[in-house]
Amino acid sequence: MAISITARDRDGSVHQVNAEAGTTLMETLRDAGLPIEAICGGCCSCATCHVYVDPDWRDAAGKRGSDEEELLEISEHFDPEASRLSCQIPLSEEHSGLSVTLAPEE
Repeated sequence: MAISITARDRDGSVHQVNAEAGTTLMETLRDAGLPIEAICGGCCSCATCHVYVDPDWRDAAGKRGSDEEELLEISEHFDPEASRLSCQIPLSEEHSGLSVTLAPEE
């Protein structure tokens, strides 16, 4: 079953993308052609896949790990409630309907 993700890009355009369970949100956004740099390839070491998770989906997206928290806290666009690294959100069927916004580039 495909997982439906709604992603708002930096210019405000809304994209509906499909994901497969077992992939990460970063892989899904990148493979859909959205401007996620993901320089580190998903190793949680660069923060170039920063997104804001919509309020209704924050619990399902899970909590930030300590490495993720450290990277995000130094971002000038850090939102303590919504910021996540998309490489740290593994997708499963429960994420169908997930809605995120790409954070501004640093």
